Amino acid sequence: MNHAFVAALAEASETAESLACRMGIHPKTVARWANPGRVPQTRHRAEVAKILRKDVVDLWPDIVNRREPVWFRPRVDIEREAVALRAFQLAWVPGLLQTEAYARATLAWEALTATEVDELVSARMDRQAILSGERGPLFVAVLDEGIIRRGIAGGRSLMADQLAHLITCADLPSVQLHIVPSEAIAYPGLNGPFTLAELPDGTRVGHVDSQAQAQIVDQTSEIATLERRWERIRGEALPRGRSLDLLREAAASWT
Repeated sequence: MNHAFVAALAEASETAESLACRMGIHPKTVARWANPGRVPQTRHRAEVAKILRKDVVDLWPDIVNRREPVWFRPRVDIEREAVALRAFQLAWVPGLLQTEAYARATLAWEALTATEVDELVSARMDRQAILSGERGPLFVAVLDEGIIRRGIAGGRSLMADQLAHLITCADLPSVQLHIVPSEAIAYPGLNGPFTLAELPDGTRVGHVDSQAQAQIVDQTSEIATLERRWERIRGEALPRGRSLDLLREAAASWT
């Protein structure tokens, strides 16, 4: 438990319900901030600190030691708060489902020092804790079949281990995994990967990847567009059982 946050609430004569009311958010969101590793989104931290008359770093000291890039932190904050995540990936295994070796391979051609790679990989592994937490989000991931067929730096054993890990993750109660088969004709997913997050108050936020810096999407019209694309992409994907069968066959092909 984040004792500093809980103590600050009591000292300010606030409860999760009263603080949520003052901020116009759901009480469950505030309650989550008392759990280890649950850091509010950037837009909420300063407001909470002002209400509780504390410094942000006193309430959530973890933000000082964060290893992910500054531009990526809003996405991590959203992941930590979300009750549901829906992600489509066209070319890579989603970061939340990657092995350490696969994560390192995805950074192989970036202009990074060994230390920077270590920090980025550690940050990616840390993010995965939400999938095994008591109040973690439901994570629905849709992957294009090309991801599990295309090799990556590190050889066949790396891919075999990664696909075995995907199969293990698919057994988690918080994870649903689906594959769009290679025989599917051109579909909206070819426009690129994205993630949709649902927050405790029902708000939906998108994260759209690109070759440049990814962006957070929260405008109603843009979310509606992503929702429509998600439904069409999901409609092209195999059911969960058949997706797992395809994953097992692909995993065997890499051994």
